[in-house]
Amino acid sequence: MSCYFLGIYNNQELEAIFILQILDVQKLESFGDRDKCFRASVRKFFFQHFCSHVLFVGNNMLTGENFGAFKVQSNNNRVLQYLNSILGDIRNDLKKQGIRVHITTIKDFSEDFKSQINNTIFTNYYPFTIQPNMLFTISDTWKTENDYINALQKKYRDQYKRARKKSEGVLKKRFSLKDISQYNDTIYNLYHYVAQNAPFNTFFLAKNHFIELKEKLEDDFCFYGYFVEEKLVGFNTLIKNGNTMETYFLGYNEAFQKEKMLYLNMLYDMIGYSIHKHFKHIVFGRTALEIKSSVGAKPQTMYGFIKHQYKIMNWCLPYLFKRLEPEVLWKERNPFKE
Repeated sequence: MSCYFLGIYNNQELEAIFILQILDVQKLESFGDRDKCFRASVRKFFFQHFCSHVLFVGNNMLTGENFGAFKVQSNNNRVLQYLNSILGDIRNDLKKQGIRVHITTIKDFSEDFKSQINNTIFTNYYPFTIQPNMLFTISDTWKTENDYINALQKKYRDQYKRARKKSEGVLKKRFSLKDISQYNDTIYNLYHYVAQNAPFNTFFLAKNHFIELKEKLEDDFCFYGYFVEEKLVGFNTLIKNGNTMETYFLGYNEAFQKEKMLYLNMLYDMIGYSIHKHFKHIVFGRTALEIKSSVGAKPQTMYGFIKHQYKIMNWCLPYLFKRLEPEVLWKERNPFKE
């Protein structure tokens, strides 16, 4: 994956900045192997033969409205109109470099932002929604993790107690850059297991990804390792973004995940840390919707636009998209007292 920033100026003043990511799909070993079915085979054939390169406007590695930033009081529709017009120039420049972009995707928009977009700007694109972003809001009345626990209904307090009981014998450690480097091979194997068994993936991280991120973000990137009998069996990562905590990638050993309820305990740890550090929101992302709902996260619908360079494929996108995106059936929970 190649990453760039695109700045748009008005009278020599920066009015907006966007993230561009170019993904070479042909280099992916898989698109997620959890679904051993015809849909997965069709998805693999489609992406490898009709989507050799994908241009993302937005951050494909994070969920939420991270596609760009606008200057206060800027004319967002004018900026987006110009963005749309120069995407063609960007694709042409890439073509001259031997990179033929088949699909262009612009993501993610919140419902409020999408309602402000002029409908004529992205007329050649197919508007889509996928799994919701799970957003956890921290109450102003919560000062400690116990305040969060006391706000839960009995059923979900019992869930919390059961998870914490299961985690006995697990040692949690905050990693320094040196620790991440020391355990890098194990970290990548734990991450790769989870990524490989996801229903759908459009990229895999480089093996030195977490090392480089810690070097660049320093204290704004938090890495926590989970040990059982001195063996690293799981990890999770967080990125501090203003008053919002962004959950990032994680990994675990499946055997210990089941025995120690690692994933659920990681969610509780993220909540406790974010309350302690006075954050307002936690972005939990798109996966494991029901378990995140059970700890208090709420679904937030996100929107995007997608276009294929071949007209015939673009016409088929509404039909194909619904069959390529894995269907997720889940039940929303409301763990808090009324």
